Amino acid sequence: MASSASEGLYIGLMSGTSIDAVDAVLVKISNKIEILATHSTPISQTLKETILALCSSGENEIQRACELDRELGHIFAKCALAVCNKAHIPASHISAIGSHGQTIRHSPHGKQAFTLQIADPNTIAEESGITTVADFRRRDIAAGGQGAPLVPAFHEHVFGCSTKNRAIVNIGGMANITLISTPETPTIGFDTGPGNVLLDYWIHKHQRKKYDQNGNWAASGSVNNDLLGALLKAPYLSTPPPKSTGRELFNPEWLEHQLANFSDISPADIQCTLTEFTCQTIANDLKALDTTRTRDQHTHEIYICGGGANNSYMLDRLQSLLPGKNVSTTSSLGIAPELVESTAFAWLAYRTMNRLSGNLTSVTGARKERVLGAIYWGN
Repeated sequence: MASSASEGLYIGLMSGTSIDAVDAVLVKISNKIEILATHSTPISQTLKETILALCSSGENEIQRACELDRELGHIFAKCALAVCNKAHIPASHISAIGSHGQTIRHSPHGKQAFTLQIADPNTIAEESGITTVADFRRRDIAAGGQGAPLVPAFHEHVFGCSTKNRAIVNIGGMANITLISTPETPTIGFDTGPGNVLLDYWIHKHQRKKYDQNGNWAASGSVNNDLLGALLKAPYLSTPPPKSTGRELFNPEWLEHQLANFSDISPADIQCTLTEFTCQTIANDLKALDTTRTRDQHTHEIYICGGGANNSYMLDRLQSLLPGKNVSTTSSLGIAPELVESTAFAWLAYRTMNRLSGNLTSVTGARKERVLGAIYWGN
């Protein structure tokens, strides 16, 4: 992927599969990426439920989707202006916003593959006055790709090392891995399966909490190997990459179906088993990648980002499942785990504004690298 001498200030806006907040980061991009300020706007449980209701078919969904598109556009615009205020930088000084939006459908297979992210970029540009780049994923799908994951290109750019093979593991609602090898082996990346999405659902159902802090509830239980074995039979897990997934497959309905024959398991044991499910799908894929590569291409270091990086029990399990590997977080590489994805979309906006490609064909399966996204000019 070509580089550019252009410099500027960019904002990345991200709301992921977990639907817990809109995260903003303001960065300066020159020969390096410098984070100047961050801001997070929590998403209320009511709004989250409204978003979740659009992740599957329902009555009057076009009307609801259009109204929610505008509502999220207002929230994203305010979040962008809030991060400018924190940095004491006028909005007029920002080159562009890169807005991922909120995914409500992702269907990368079939004759008419598609993906849909909402949070109206017209509204963001109009209310912030800042040029906004959005809709990054659909050009990759038009070029025959999965439209996801897109962050591996950013991982390669900022976390690549000339002497060590690294895996970057993003554990958000879904989990994905990026394998960056040296010296000339193409970077690969794909969604391994669920990250926190099932864990968050289960703890909210039983304890009305948004997430399992530090994995404490999971750690209080025990893994049920029969349930774990049933979960690991999900066909997606054995599908070769390129591949991506989302709530269309791994959702509460899927989980409840899996649990139908396990009514005697305690809720804490189910939480523990779901955590093990996430960890084993990640570890199994990393081990499998090593078996397909020469020894000098094996992964040396594993860095975790996303919400899962704050789950100490999950990190301990990953380290146990990957003996001989160094499991850490991206803080060790200079970017806090919770900022990686939003920073990636600031960088993708920079790429788009400079007519540079943003996808990796070795990751998404697209025919060619493409300039991603559409530009909505600011005031």
